[in-house]
Amino acid sequence: MVTRAPAENIAPARWPKRVRFLRIPRIGLSLRVDIVSVAVTVAFLLVAALVGVWSLGASTTDTPGLGFVETLEVLTGRIGGAPANHVAAWLPVVITAALGGAALALSGAIFQTITRNPLGSPDIIGFTTGANTGALVALLVLGLGSGGATIGALLGCLLTGLIVYFLGMRGGTGNYRFIIVGIGISAMLISLNGYLIATADVQNAGAAAAWGMGNLRNLTMSDTVPVFVTLAVLVPALIAVAPRMRMFELGTDSARSKGVDTGVTQAILLVIGIGFAAATTAIIGPIVFVALVAPQVAARLTPSPGIPLVTSAAVGATLLVSSEAVARTLLAPETQLPIGVVTSSLGGVYLLFLLLAQSRKARP
Repeated sequence: MVTRAPAENIAPARWPKRVRFLRIPRIGLSLRVDIVSVAVTVAFLLVAALVGVWSLGASTTDTPGLGFVETLEVLTGRIGGAPANHVAAWLPVVITAALGGAALALSGAIFQTITRNPLGSPDIIGFTTGANTGALVALLVLGLGSGGATIGALLGCLLTGLIVYFLGMRGGTGNYRFIIVGIGISAMLISLNGYLIATADVQNAGAAAAWGMGNLRNLTMSDTVPVFVTLAVLVPALIAVAPRMRMFELGTDSARSKGVDTGVTQAILLVIGIGFAAATTAIIGPIVFVALVAPQVAARLTPSPGIPLVTSAAVGATLLVSSEAVARTLLAPETQLPIGVVTSSLGGVYLLFLLLAQSRKARP
């Protein structure tokens, strides 16, 4: 015979000690804060800031660059002249790298959450490849120049997202169909991109190929505006829909059983995720693996269930700022690498680690 303990003797469930609640009585708001996640996020933001300041003072010529303290004095307005001009020239690059890395990471976090697959990211699914196709059509076919390439990249990413959505949504995004369709579309677009470059004249083909590896050079502060606007618009939208997105971590059926309109929610999340990827890709080109790696790194370093969005954004910003600094200074002054070379190397190491980890789990 099984007896049940009286209800009054059952201890109430308690939150882990790392979880605290921040209450704001004036507006009746209560926020759940995970101390470990906050610490990890702050650590990555600090690394991004330190690398960014060092990158602002780094030199790509034979002349020595600025020291870390000297760069800080320029940023605080204590030093002007040539040092200030040097910092001003690279400030848009570092800002765009930080904002773009955060946007790509958020895009990857969205797709990995709703597909429940670590391969769900805009570069694997083909959205960034579609952006590259749109830019190539604008540059090589229509001859619209760099401004046209930005618009073409934006439209190419959005159009690719729509195609993958309508072809891969049968059965929902929670299975492999969505990702497989995206990989197939990406493969076809890569072939088209190769054809466009091969049939173009040498000068235009070289410029297009360089843009396809990621381009953060010769940016101005006006180039940072699209990424600023995208984050300002889409981040509040993501915050509003995030509670429903969390329901997808247990599967589409579980989310539907809890009253979530899965079709509408998936469509909204896809638009937000594509928007993050499109705005960044249109400015700096198709950056690979940041959206793939950042959410997984954030999930592994924090004890929170699922993929933490804020931490993912911090990791993405750190990855892209660091990659830009390495690409610009590693072989300087002889040459400056495209940032895509560095991010591809990091992504290759991550994929190798992922395959080894999965093979270990598969062993009896």
